[in-house]
Amino acid sequence: MEPEYLTLEEQLVTRLISLGWHISCAESCTGGLLAASIINAANASRVLNASFITYAAEAKMRYAHVAEATIDAYGVVSEEVAKELASGAAKETSAEVGVGITGIAGPGGTPELPAGMVCFGFFVNGILSSQTMYFGEIGRNKVRKEAVLFAMKTLLGLLP
Repeated sequence: MEPEYLTLEEQLVTRLISLGWHISCAESCTGGLLAASIINAANASRVLNASFITYAAEAKMRYAHVAEATIDAYGVVSEEVAKELASGAAKETSAEVGVGITGIAGPGGTPELPAGMVCFGFFVNGILSSQTMYFGEIGRNKVRKEAVLFAMKTLLGLLP
């Protein structure tokens, strides 16, 4: 008999449960889609206590403790802000894992901040990392879905 196929969400929840860890997200352009995807998996309540949709700069500062100086220096769509979103969400909820996502889902954008550009921050047991992905002008909701898939795959690679 073949083993049952696990979705990315199920893999992530299973791995977090095995570590005894919790996850929290601070999402901007994905609008809570990562947290909602995690909740698709059974036993998600064992690893996800709270997450934040921080669409406005003010919400990023208030709920995920992003420094105003960071936003002023780098803009809300930056790896620096994504890292602060990740660490702020984790610290605010006492989670070992935090994910920050901020970007331009589209349509529109600028040459410096094109549609489909998404910045990710990952806080994994005290270690911060970040990455920027360019998904292209594939449509707003496709960018959001691709961003969530990327975040889950990356997290699975970062977890011990």
